[in-house]
Amino acid sequence: MQDNTGGDLAWDLPDPFTLDIHVSDDDTDRLGHANNVVYVRWLEDISWAHIDSEGMTWALHEQTGKAMAITRTEIDYLASANAGDHLILGTWFTDFDGRIRSARQFQLIRPADGKTLVRAVSTHACVNMASQRPSRVPPEYAEIFRRIRVDGGYTFAGAAG
Repeated sequence: MQDNTGGDLAWDLPDPFTLDIHVSDDDTDRLGHANNVVYVRWLEDISWAHIDSEGMTWALHEQTGKAMAITRTEIDYLASANAGDHLILGTWFTDFDGRIRSARQFQLIRPADGKTLVRAVSTHACVNMASQRPSRVPPEYAEIFRRIRVDGGYTFAGAAG
């Protein structure tokens, strides 16, 4: 799932984890461009692929009984994607408060013209999978988060309000 062809693109941060995307007719809406719901699905797809590749597998989620639930997603749609477009979605893990919250940043680029189509940020909270209530991050997750955190991106300290 990771595509290493995105190295020459103008990424906002270094060394993104990337996902190769080919926009299908089914991804488009009545306006003829990729539907906003599809972008959200792509963000989720790359988030799971990224943490899985770093050892935070579903088996570990089941073992710990904990998962990171999205608490907020902010998406800036900068240009449209159309059926037939080849895109590369990049993501970075950018913040961890050491207890419950984490954040990640995204950038979607169309390599054909180098244009950034989307920038997004999502925040997450650790929850107990049985109760769905907030819970402290297990040590296994904390170790992964500290290892993959990238400096220079979205942080809770830099967030408004």
